[in-house]
Amino acid sequence: MTTRTRTDVLLLAGFCAFLFFYGLGQFGLVGADEPRYAQVAREMLERRDWITPVLGGQAWLEKPPLYYWQAMVAYSLYGVSDAAARAPSAFDATLLVAAVYIFLRRFRPGVELDGALITASCAGVIGYARAAGTDMALATTFSMAMLAWWSWRESGKRAYLAAFYVFVALGTLAKGPVAPFLSALIIGLYAVAARESRVVLKTLWLPGLALFCAISLPWYVAVQLRNPEFFRVFFLQHNLERFSSNLYHHHAPFWYYLPVTLLALAPWTVFSAAAFVESARLWLRERSARGPAKENCELQFQLFLLLWLILPVLFFSISQSKLPGYILPAVPAGALLLADYLQRHLKQEEGGTPAKWLVVSHAVLAGACIVPALFAGYVAMQHHLPRGRAVMGALVFGCVLAAGVAFTLFSRAGLRMLRFVTLIPVVLAVAAVLKIGSTSLDQTLSSRPLARQIASVETYSLPLAVFGVRREMEYGLAFYRNQTIGRYERDSVPAEEHLLVAPENSRTEVLRQVASRRILLLGHFAPQHIDYYWVAAAGSSSAR
Repeated sequence: MTTRTRTDVLLLAGFCAFLFFYGLGQFGLVGADEPRYAQVAREMLERRDWITPVLGGQAWLEKPPLYYWQAMVAYSLYGVSDAAARAPSAFDATLLVAAVYIFLRRFRPGVELDGALITASCAGVIGYARAAGTDMALATTFSMAMLAWWSWRESGKRAYLAAFYVFVALGTLAKGPVAPFLSALIIGLYAVAARESRVVLKTLWLPGLALFCAISLPWYVAVQLRNPEFFRVFFLQHNLERFSSNLYHHHAPFWYYLPVTLLALAPWTVFSAAAFVESARLWLRERSARGPAKENCELQFQLFLLLWLILPVLFFSISQSKLPGYILPAVPAGALLLADYLQRHLKQEEGGTPAKWLVVSHAVLAGACIVPALFAGYVAMQHHLPRGRAVMGALVFGCVLAAGVAFTLFSRAGLRMLRFVTLIPVVLAVAAVLKIGSTSLDQTLSSRPLARQIASVETYSLPLAVFGVRREMEYGLAFYRNQTIGRYERDSVPAEEHLLVAPENSRTEVLRQVASRRILLLGHFAPQHIDYYWVAAAGSSSAR
């Protein structure tokens, strides 16, 4: 290993450790998916069952097992915790960054560090690297499959094609048939646009297909044999119906993923957009030219990246059910387009001096990242930015950062300093969220502090039920208390003595639900406007 490579590895390791792993447990699991996936992995581990995902003792067949397997390993090593539940995604993001670095070092030397750091610091990658869920696993395996396929396309080595099938199979275990479908779509349209029809037939390599089946099919066969409803629930309901209808109430307009993609690429959005436009223009202008093989390969690589970025966004835009994480597999393509753009411009005689409008726009966006980061906790509590000197101070700080970015890029170093000068506001923004906003985020978005508060007044363990609260709270309490949570609206009122979580000032509605049974208000959790009660067993006439 050369000195430069050793330095690159240490630098990437340091940034990945901070951006992905540092403070993973600073605030509790949020939303419905994080605690739900974390609890499924815990129940599978407790049952020592590596086949059937289970939630509340019942088969939970929405997603394949790759995240659950990773979380089970993390729980076995470190115990069950918020950080352990999120560690698989952080690990997957680190693998993605490493794969980008290795690919660029082998096939586009000179910008491998730029490409890897840009990928690591995209807002979408950082956000989902810190989430307990399946999105980062799919993005990593899918991206590694795409990189392996292009490595085979450029080098002709079958080992890369075998790696492509391995990673597509892992992507199928991460989130289902979307991985092979998107792979086939991108490769097929690339073959048409690049006029390389034979590449499709060459890709359909029998040993590779056998490798794909050997890795991905055993779990699908095993889970179907154990759970006859699996095909209907997983393929028909959670894939086809989710795509073709608003079954789970995640509707959004067709253009929804345009701002989501731009946000996911922040703070590199401006330069990534410029790289996209320039690459598309170059390819359209020269697609019919018969230049040297190396030049053609460069143009075809740009086409491949363009399709990799566009097609997932278009595909999921057609879907009737939309969530931000769906287009995460497209984000690395944007980072690679920018790395390719930097390589072209750094070869220019003027040393890669960018256009003024690009520098100013990029600097403003990079500096602006710090403002919402500083007030993330306040926004979570009040749902708007504060007013007064605090905001003015943050805006001044953001302007200073933007000026520093612009000054550096206008200097003689130009684009050579783009990655490092942009990473400064990224690191500051992540640090601000973790150090300043984490307590408020925990109090307002997670069920963890509520679960701790309830446990502090409990003299002995009781079942817990909820009434009139969001499902995010139901799943969060299920994880932090490690018990099945009953819901009055769904499961009726439990006959036994239990605790109840309900919205504040809902005592009248609670009394109506429990009829003549005694209840006692135990406490109030102000940040989320929640009351919690003790409810006597049916037929009991006195409170404890």
